[in-house]
Amino acid sequence: MSKTIVIDPVTRIEGHAKISIFLDDKGKVDDARFHVVEYRGFEKFCEGRPMWEMAGITARICGICPVSHLLASAKTGDKILAVKIPTAAEKLRRLMNLAQITQSHALSFFHLSSPDFLLGWDSDPSKRNIFGLIASDPELAKSGIRLRQFGQTIIELLGAKKIHAAWTVPGGVRSPLSEEGKQWIIERLPEAYETANNALSLFKGLLDRFETEIKTFGDFPSLFMGLVGEDGLWEHYGGHIRFTDSEGNIVADNLKEEDYKDFIGESVEKWSYLKFPYYKPLGYPQGIYRVGPLARVNICSRFGTEKADQELEEFRDRAGGVATSSFFYHYARLVEIIGCLERIERLINDPDVLSKHTRAKAGINNLEGIGVSEAPRGTLFHHYNVNENGLIQKVNLIIATGNNNLAMNQTVAQIAKYYVKGNAMTEGMLNRVEAGIRCYDPCLSCSTHAAGQMPLHIQLFGSNGNLLDEVYRD
Repeated sequence: MSKTIVIDPVTRIEGHAKISIFLDDKGKVDDARFHVVEYRGFEKFCEGRPMWEMAGITARICGICPVSHLLASAKTGDKILAVKIPTAAEKLRRLMNLAQITQSHALSFFHLSSPDFLLGWDSDPSKRNIFGLIASDPELAKSGIRLRQFGQTIIELLGAKKIHAAWTVPGGVRSPLSEEGKQWIIERLPEAYETANNALSLFKGLLDRFETEIKTFGDFPSLFMGLVGEDGLWEHYGGHIRFTDSEGNIVADNLKEEDYKDFIGESVEKWSYLKFPYYKPLGYPQGIYRVGPLARVNICSRFGTEKADQELEEFRDRAGGVATSSFFYHYARLVEIIGCLERIERLINDPDVLSKHTRAKAGINNLEGIGVSEAPRGTLFHHYNVNENGLIQKVNLIIATGNNNLAMNQTVAQIAKYYVKGNAMTEGMLNRVEAGIRCYDPCLSCSTHAAGQMPLHIQLFGSNGNLLDEVYRD
């Protein structure tokens, strides 16, 4: 008799989802699905709004990484205005995005994922969370909080708010960095470096314990997509789009966001509200690709900064070349934090970030614009059509987490096939299935976030649809 295991909700992610595991007649896992069970509707209710409001509106998609949408929306607005933004504005946007990636990666590693690494996959779930980490290693927990505070405060120094700052606008930004803000960043950088270096050393020391997780948490061939700069340098704001494969070969390069419909298709499934993007030349679902920190470190030639390049070389050595296991997302985040801190240090010593010439002004010159940037979780696309008055006629958004949707589903299935055995449903086994999703640090709704642990409801169904078993976690 075939059966279905349902994990609802999935915990320690931003947003709400559930996982269904399908067993065959012999009690072995046949398939698994990652369902996104909430619907936001931003693409539809933005219609009719002025293009100028889109950065502020779409930032509300995500309470964890609103900067990502601010930047992608503003870049789309730049295209509609047909302006070249001031040099200072680009550097300031870059500074905010680097701070955003830093704070988001710190949240993912220290708060959401490290309880599994440090307290154990099978540890008491009531303690396997940020509060348990604080009790177990208060200094580590505190340093993670302060690293996130470092990134959040840079965002506040630039935009006057940590969340949903109405600072990035079509044509540039509203204001430069202050001299006082520059000094604060300079003073706090050494502590940020120390925390990032300590976290990297800690994680690298733990890697030998996680051989099974490395092999089962999403280890499969796929394409990788992201932005790269000149000569293939690691990029997060400009540059062009590149696809590589699991052997490190460049599949497509020098792709422009304006042509994204030529190489990215979007499919839908009736059991999830999250779209399934795919690499169009290979079709659906064969065109599976991954984005985010793992993809960015796989597709780039180098970071272009001293410490991050050293860490990237070691990362590739430990991964055996191209990192195909999604477990290495955690490692890639820490390497990216180092690279972000080095680039922040460069930018705050650039006189342009204090320049008062931060915005180019123009009217509606194009009726369509497509903007792209790298969110912490991966490549983000905004596509707007407007009328001659700048009112939005149509919106298409390809969110970073959506780009990983096929990969997340394949990861869940791979983990379930290894760990789920018949009717023996242990909490640690289910936590590993969830942990495969946490590798990607998905943003689903992202406007809600729960500290500690959310309830877990698991249901087991027979092939006739009858409920066979039910477990609740308070």
